[in-house]
Formats: sequence, C-alpha cells, structure tokens
Amino acid sequence: MKTNLYFQQLFEGESSTYTYLLADQASGEAVIIDPVDVTFERDVILINELGFKLKYILETHLHADHITSAAKLKEKFGAQTVISSAAPVTCADKKVGQGERVSFGSFILKVLSTPGHTETCLSFYLAEMSMAFTGDTLLVRGCGRTDFQEGNAAKLYQSVHSKLFTLPDSTIVYPGHDYQGFSGSTIGAEKKHNPRLGGGKTVQEFKKLMGDLKLDPPKRIQEAIPANLQCGNV
Repeated sequence: MKTNLYFQQLFEGESSTYTYLLADQASGEAVIIDPVDVTFERDVILINELGFKLKYILETHLHADHITSAAKLKEKFGAQTVISSAAPVTCADKKVGQGERVSFGSFILKVLSTPGHTETCLSFYLAEMSMAFTGDTLLVRGCGRTDFQEGNAAKLYQSVHSKLFTLPDSTIVYPGHDYQGFSGSTIGAEKKHNPRLGGGKTVQEFKKLMGDLKLDPPKRIQEAIPANLQCGNV
C-alpha cells in the first residue's frame, strides 16, 4: 500500500457537510471533494500552506443544502470541475459516469454511479487505500433522502447494494454529511448495522421507510440548486 497519500477530512457546520482533500505528496497533485462556499477561504489557505497543485474539484451530486465553491476554486487554482454525466450543467469541465477514472499523481479514483438520493449522485472509490467517498448515497447508519431532485428509493437501494455493499467489508466509508458525530464507518459495519439499508432490509421495506419520513425541504434549497447548476458561480 502506498504511504504518500495526504488525506484531510474537513467539516462545515451549518450544513454538516464533509469536504475531503486528497493529494499525492510525491507529485503534489490534489483533488477536493464537495467543497462549500462558506469554507472557501479555509480551503484555499490549507491548499496553499501544503503547496499542493489542485487538479480536480469533484462533486458527488448537485447539492440542495449548500452552495459549492467549485467555480471559485477553479478560478483560484485553475483546477477542473468534475460532476456526473447525468447533471444538467454546462459549467463543468469534465462529466463522468460509471467505471471512469479520475487520477491525481499516482492515485486513481474509480467513479461509481450511485443515483437515488438524486439522479446525479456519484461515489468515488480509492481501491488501493480502501476508501470510498459516498456523498449522500450512504451515510453512517443512514442515507440521503429520496423525495426531491428526481430521488428514487428503489434506485438508491440498488445503488448501495450493487455498487457499495459489493466493495470489501474493510473499505472505509467517508460520507458527504454526518449529523450524529461520526466521521466515517466501514462497508462491513453498514451492511450489518445501517438501520435503513443493512441487516437484510428488502427494497420494499426500504421504500416504505423512506416514503414515511415526511421531511421538511432543505433550508437553502431555493438558492442552492440554481447556484450549483452554475458550479456555484453566483
């Protein structure tokens, strides 16, 4: 296993969003996953302090609860923005789908198409380090909601069971959000203990559970979605 991976998990408290900075310390090439507008300055300072060259800005999906800082990071560092090929945006530099790869230095992130929370959901799998960045598709002991942005409970169930739960049990799960104080989990733990998707839950049970949630809309949905359709360029 390579030892020259830099990894930093960062947190934005208002939307409980995790941002991830990964870099190949040998080459200095870096990627950032799900950056948030209100923590733009923090992320810029960190990248500059570490002397990394930001190569890609990766979005796990079109977010409804916060505005991305992708456009500002692109302007600052000249990095390319990356989003799902299913996303109806024209601002992204690179659109990717199932099985494609995003490289930084000697590391390769495999793209997993994991729709269900939204139609645009992606997960990123760094096999050699046993790390999966699952966005809102799979959270620690939970998952993203399925009642807006073309959400579909059956699709989410299929995405998790066919794309994520088939990864090695030791794979570390790094989610897009957490509301209970967890920083990560493992595929094995979620297969066993996730109350929505694990423990042998059927798709019918999952669909009923998600349909009964009756959640309020995200607080920033009216501003976040239009802004994120422009890569946060508002």
